[in-house]
Amino acid sequence: MNITVETTIAAPVALVWQTWTTPADIQQWNAASDDWHTTRSSVDLREGGGFSSRMEAKDGSMGFDFAGTYTKVVEHQLIECAFGDRTLRVEFLTGPEGVTVRETFEAEPTHSEEQQRAGWQAILDNFARHVRGKLGA
Repeated sequence: MNITVETTIAAPVALVWQTWTTPADIQQWNAASDDWHTTRSSVDLREGGGFSSRMEAKDGSMGFDFAGTYTKVVEHQLIECAFGDRTLRVEFLTGPEGVTVRETFEAEPTHSEEQQRAGWQAILDNFARHVRGKLGA
């Protein structure tokens, strides 16, 4: 089963793309709730290149690495990747209201569809806030 989440940001696509793919920025926005954070991130943004983000509870009780390989990269338009046996497609769609970032990912069996959708949407909402903050908006 695939799940799709999205947000639209009134910002130039170049800024949205850069914020999505820069490790220092990823560490600022990549968390589903205030009690989690990303402590490190790496990006080798090319087909066959890898990515990794270390996500941890701020109280140190748990953490995991979200890591995988880029399978398709079209600058300012599309990133596809594989992580474990799952895939992720991130589209950057430019329109009259700004850039819509749309993520479509394969669900995993451990958590409910609602939990997965809510968690990924929360991270995407943090991303949008971070981009707006870079604009001073």
